Amino acid sequence: MNKEDYLISKISSSYVGDDGAVVGNRVYSMDAFFEGIHFKREWMSLSQIARKAMLVNISDAIAMNAKPMYALVTLSLPQDIHIKEIDLIVKSLHKVASEYDCEIIGGDTIAGERLDFSITIVSQTDNPLRRKGLKEGDFLAYTGTLGESKRDLNRLFNGEKIDNNSKFIEPILRKEFISKANKYLRTGMDISDGLFCDTNKMLKINSIGFELIENITNEIGTSGEEYEMLVGIPSKYLDKVKEIAQESDTPLTIFAKIVNNNSRFECLNHHF
Repeated sequence: MNKEDYLISKISSSYVGDDGAVVGNRVYSMDAFFEGIHFKREWMSLSQIARKAMLVNISDAIAMNAKPMYALVTLSLPQDIHIKEIDLIVKSLHKVASEYDCEIIGGDTIAGERLDFSITIVSQTDNPLRRKGLKEGDFLAYTGTLGESKRDLNRLFNGEKIDNNSKFIEPILRKEFISKANKYLRTGMDISDGLFCDTNKMLKINSIGFELIENITNEIGTSGEEYEMLVGIPSKYLDKVKEIAQESDTPLTIFAKIVNNNSRFECLNHHF
C-alpha cells in the first residue's frame, strides 16, 4: 500500500472516497497546489499559477455535478513576493471564482519558503456524480484528448517553452457535459493522477474489473493533472451520452467495458 492510500485508510469516515465529501446537498473538497511540487514560478506567470490553483479545486465540484458556491483560500507567501505580485495572485483567484459564480469568503495567510495554495471549495448538488455504482456491462470513457499535460511537463523540465493554452497551464473543465449527461452516467471522477491510476481507483471502490476495447498508450494513461473526466456509462445510455458529448463539443473516447474480473492497469502513484 502506498503512503497516500495508507493515510486515507486511517480516516474512518463514510464520507471519504469521492472527489469531495457529500454531506446533505453540500460537497466539500480541498486540494493543495504547491510550488516545487505542482509548478515552478519560472514556468508560469503568477496569474496563471493562481488561476490553475483555483481551477483544479473547482474541478472536484464539477466532477461531482456540483455548483461551486464558496471558496476558502490559504496562501503561503515567500519573502520575495512583492505587494504588486500579491495583487496579481488575488485578482486571478477572484476572476476564476467569479467565472463559476463562486465567492471567496475567507482563508488564511502564512509566511513560508515557497508559494503554496490550499483551497477548500463548498459546492451544492441535488444529484451528485459518485465514483461508486459501476455494474457489469457498463462502459468506461474519458473526455478530451489525454497526454498533453505530461508531454508539456516534460518539455518544461527540458527547459523548453509551452503554449499558454496548454492544458498543463489551463485545464479544461467539462461543466456543460457533466451537467447535461449526469442523469445518464453511472459514475464519474476527474483525471488528476492519470487515466491508469484513476481507473484503478474507480474499479477498486466498485470491486470489479474491466476489459479494454480501445488501446491506451502509456503517454495517454500516465499523464497526470489532465482534469478531464473519467465516466462510467450504462450500455443503454451510451448513444445518449455520445449525443450530449457531440452537442457540448466534448471529445469522448469509450475505452473499456466493465466485466467481473480483477483486471487493473499497471501504474505508479506519483504523489510519493
